[in-house]
Amino acid sequence: MVNLINLENVHKSFGLKTLLNGVSLGVQSGDRIGVVGLNGGGKTTLLEVLSGIEQPDQGRVSHNSALRMAVVTQRAELDPDATIADVVVRPLGLETYEWASNAKVREVLAGIGVDALGLDTKVGGLSGGERRRVNLAAALVQELDLVVLDEPTNHLDVEGVEWLAQHLLSRGIAVVVVTHDRWFLDTVATTTWEVHDGTVDIYEGGYNDWTFARAERARQADAAEQRRQNLARKELAWLRRGAPARTSKPRYRIEAAEALIKDVPPPRDSVELTAFAKARQGKVVVELEDATITTPDGRVLVEDLTWRLAPGERIGLVGVNGSGKTTLLRTLAGAHELAAGKRKEGKTVRLGWLRQELDDLDPSLRLLDAVEAVASYVQLGKKELSASQLAERLGFPPKRQRTPVGDLSGGERRRLQLTRVLMSEPNLLLLDEPTNDLDIDTLQELESLLDSWAGTLVVISHDRYLIERIADSTWALYGDGKLTNLPGGIEEYLRTRERLAAQRSTNTPEPSPAASDAKKISNKEFRELNKKMSAAMRKVERLEADIAKIEQDMAEIAENIEALDTAKLAQLSKQKDELEQQREEQTMIWLEAADALEGQ
Repeated sequence: MVNLINLENVHKSFGLKTLLNGVSLGVQSGDRIGVVGLNGGGKTTLLEVLSGIEQPDQGRVSHNSALRMAVVTQRAELDPDATIADVVVRPLGLETYEWASNAKVREVLAGIGVDALGLDTKVGGLSGGERRRVNLAAALVQELDLVVLDEPTNHLDVEGVEWLAQHLLSRGIAVVVVTHDRWFLDTVATTTWEVHDGTVDIYEGGYNDWTFARAERARQADAAEQRRQNLARKELAWLRRGAPARTSKPRYRIEAAEALIKDVPPPRDSVELTAFAKARQGKVVVELEDATITTPDGRVLVEDLTWRLAPGERIGLVGVNGSGKTTLLRTLAGAHELAAGKRKEGKTVRLGWLRQELDDLDPSLRLLDAVEAVASYVQLGKKELSASQLAERLGFPPKRQRTPVGDLSGGERRRLQLTRVLMSEPNLLLLDEPTNDLDIDTLQELESLLDSWAGTLVVISHDRYLIERIADSTWALYGDGKLTNLPGGIEEYLRTRERLAAQRSTNTPEPSPAASDAKKISNKEFRELNKKMSAAMRKVERLEADIAKIEQDMAEIAENIEALDTAKLAQLSKQKDELEQQREEQTMIWLEAADALEGQ
């Protein structure tokens, strides 16, 4: 292990706010460090001091004299007259025509999606997200010992995030990364730094281990912040009950985690929420029938689409950048006209729509006034929250709520927009990249709020963790004119994208999964299979609840040994066997329907 960077007793303040107070830490060769903390807590400042962009007020920062380091910040300061080739390729001593023979450069440009922009394109004509990707590509094509990244996943799609994680792992270089993408953090990081109150706490492992450590610390210390403790426990419960891959690290103390979460209920009661959603929404939410959706320039995104959103349905929508996800969301909202077909909206639908564009608000308006302009109170499940309480849960402490809108950062205005959307008490919620500019604590709060929210949800996100956490089904746009259901979730999406890419590279055309399966299953059959899966799952949940009640009754009878009612015990045992048989039958129905939908 070679020491690359050392911080010794570093202090850094901006105005009256101390962000780093006597921080001492180091980066060794091969370290993969994830940096987490609240927005405004000092994560970016720590990265800039670490990399030498900012000088500390006190203390010492020392770099290895032979250190080869690249830094990608959120500033993306590039010469607007330079081309992408000038930024990415020519610093390596390559001409534009030479880069194609360099496998590493080719891989980076394709993995981040920069090659599709055109190397002769001037940087000045790119969007902010595209400039960030160009900056990231310029860093990754270099020979490095250390790469320092500030929110690198913000402008990547799910496939790009997967590629970046695997690329960093394969390079074997040291990584220091600020990220709110929890899947990325858990995949890449072997150490987590939590920046808070001017200090940096160091944890071994990635997101899973950090979540457990916080929950365990709160339990042992009987923390005063009860809500944060409950959130950590709830999040840990979901992690342990989810896919095994999320909790497979040997460091993870499974027994202790099980003890910590044994009394924590599942994140949400799907049956109760669906029933409540039907009562609020009726049978019709939004329906698209024989719909063709095109872009403003006439490109067909989806054709012959029949899609009916059910009350209480929770959908995650994925696809590469430019595949039409936002246009589809605008169509569901009624803001984008169909080229063919029809859209039907239920009479009781109240739409809440988080757009990527920021709301145009009076800059002199106080933050709390901007929230109360929508409503003073909101009912979320069985709880009623005031505008101030909801704003606090989404990252605005009481003092900050008095701040004028014009003084908020872009990330804070995004959170304000989300708060206003939730205050409107929608029963149809459309979220377009809600994780951008949210820190992990605020993401956990948002997920907890949505756990008790009864309504229909469609979310676009490159954050696969969020999709897995809050969505019950995943759908994809592959660019083949179809909307494809993914029973296997994000993993199935990535496998299919990899297969399609391999087919293109070998020039062996093969029908896409959606196109080939569409020949086997009609739209009507597709809808029937979805209904069958949903009905079977609801029955399984009810049967499991009945079985649990019978097991409890049997345990109570068995405890009274002196007056043991064997007849009653035998009757309950028979009922339990019958219910377990029914559960097995319904599970088989669900599996058969899922198999039939595979790849649709």
